Amino acid sequence: MGENEDVLVTVDRGVGLITLNRPKAINSLNHSMVTAMSRVLAEWERDDAVTAVVVDGAGDRGLCAGGDIVALYHSARADGPEQGREARAFWYDEYLLNAQIGRFGKPYVALMDGIVMGGGVGVSAHGGVRVVTNTTKMAMPEVGIGFVPDVGGTLILSRTPGLLGRHAALTGANFDGADAIAMGFADHFVPHERLGQFKSAIIADGIDAALAAHASEPPPSDLAAAREWIDQCYANDTVADIVAALRGHGADSSAKAADLIETRSPISVSVALEALRRAAQLDTLEDVLRQEYRTSCGALRSHDFVEGIRAQVVDKDRNPKWSPASLAAVTTADVEAYFAPADRELEFS
Repeated sequence: MGENEDVLVTVDRGVGLITLNRPKAINSLNHSMVTAMSRVLAEWERDDAVTAVVVDGAGDRGLCAGGDIVALYHSARADGPEQGREARAFWYDEYLLNAQIGRFGKPYVALMDGIVMGGGVGVSAHGGVRVVTNTTKMAMPEVGIGFVPDVGGTLILSRTPGLLGRHAALTGANFDGADAIAMGFADHFVPHERLGQFKSAIIADGIDAALAAHASEPPPSDLAAAREWIDQCYANDTVADIVAALRGHGADSSAKAADLIETRSPISVSVALEALRRAAQLDTLEDVLRQEYRTSCGALRSHDFVEGIRAQVVDKDRNPKWSPASLAAVTTADVEAYFAPADRELEFS
């Protein structure tokens, strides 16, 4: 059966197949895609003829590069009562979908090949069987556009070995499939060239047999190998202290991390650090998504969200003018404001 053409949906021998189908946009999620996925997952969960679900992305560039941030930009810039309305509605339904995937009652296999960022993590990393490849390029890059990690990402980032999650959240840097497994974003490694056979084997023989035939040991994780300086530097209380520690450590990689953090929105990295601290104390994915909905609405009220998307995606001058302009200028009150209750709180039925 079809869905809207941005999401291809079919069932083959009891396996429900969902393909995100906007390859020119690296399958970035729009609101109708979120709605389509949520509807078909609800149908399949009730359908005894469907025994498992496999999610992948069309084209050869990746599973999903995130949400359609240009649409969010226009929503944030709209006038009057329309300001932010569509952005809030998109996040609301997207986070409900993330929770739906997290508690889905049948095996949910996510093929996290190529680019998997932001919202792409949200439709994959909460599944039960998460598969990366040697081409996986993952990131939670929100702080680079004046936003804050969301889609349940702060749950995983707050529970990584050591402080790897803080490093990923505050730098927004890419990490590979081996790092994704080390950090808890994924479970299995299948070489990219075997992915087609792997998917066919799931349909023909089941998930366990497909993994036995095609999964292999992941390469060593570079991030896990860097835990000594990551754990030491990111243990500091403030982002400014973290940057100073990274600069003082003396390794090329720690200096590069400091450089990256200093290009990001000062308020976004400050809120991200606090969001991870709070997420570590929350019990469930739903609890974390409620908090993330608040921080997303907080970003919508900020200067940096519109400015960050403008600089990176709209004008592409890569020269955002952040406000507050420096880490030192960010106050505790600025950060706290992001955690204020939303006008309509995220609720799960």
